[in-house]
Amino acid sequence: MATTQSRRRTQAKPNGPVAAVLLATGIGGLVLAVLVVLAEAKESFAESLAFDQEVGPLSGKTIWATVAFLGSWGILTLLLRRREVDLTKVIAVSAVLVALALIGTFAPFFELFAPEE
Repeated sequence: MATTQSRRRTQAKPNGPVAAVLLATGIGGLVLAVLVVLAEAKESFAESLAFDQEVGPLSGKTIWATVAFLGSWGILTLLLRRREVDLTKVIAVSAVLVALALIGTFAPFFELFAPEE
């Protein structure tokens, strides 16, 4: 019985892929926040993000944030797929990135960067 349990422990999958998706989530969110702030600050940049005229700049912001998430997830998964990482640190970094993303997409914050009318 003890050998079966020790075999299960040694055959446990590494947590690197979990860390990769957590970090990618924070990166994608932060990219969205940066795009929101930049689009608010420069109208020409906002117009360049309007991939769909009915949706406006939001279409480009979400597409690029999704590309950042998927790209960073893929790269981090390749780098961490066989590694065991400290998930406490990964969660802390991810939480900071998500908090920055929430602040960056909070209207009273990003409106501070709007040009004066």
